[in-house]
Amino acid sequence: MRILPLIAACATAAAIALPAVAQQKKTNMQQGPDKLVTVITSENPQTQLMGMVLTMQSVKAGASAHMLLCGPGGDLALKDAPASATAAQPPMGMSPQGLMQQIMQAGGKVEVCAIYLPGKGADAGVLLDGITAAAPDAMAAALMAPQTRVLSF
Repeated sequence: MRILPLIAACATAAAIALPAVAQQKKTNMQQGPDKLVTVITSENPQTQLMGMVLTMQSVKAGASAHMLLCGPGGDLALKDAPASATAAQPPMGMSPQGLMQQIMQAGGKVEVCAIYLPGKGADAGVLLDGITAAAPDAMAAALMAPQTRVLSF
């Protein structure tokens, strides 16, 4: 009858360990991902601004931000951006480009798609300071990194 004490010991160990494991899972779910990659492709300024708003709120909540601007979204990165990128929008009087620059000042990284500049027939000199072209391998790694959430606008 040596098996009975062994079963009792295993049951006791499980009863002690399971609540700790459950609490750790609950804590991990509450914390969520700590990295955010936001992809902006839309030409619609309201959609662009909403992407910036949610990215900034995530930064304020403690996430690190990495933004990828492609196609019409890439125009936000231009020194000579279209009026839609710089025009203030209600209700806070903020523009997509203005909030993007605030995200950068808060430590966010902003890049344009690797094919954006060649597609425009331009070089990096047309981009705002601090914005570069993304390396596809590094961007893919950022998108697939553990604890990363991806938003696309």
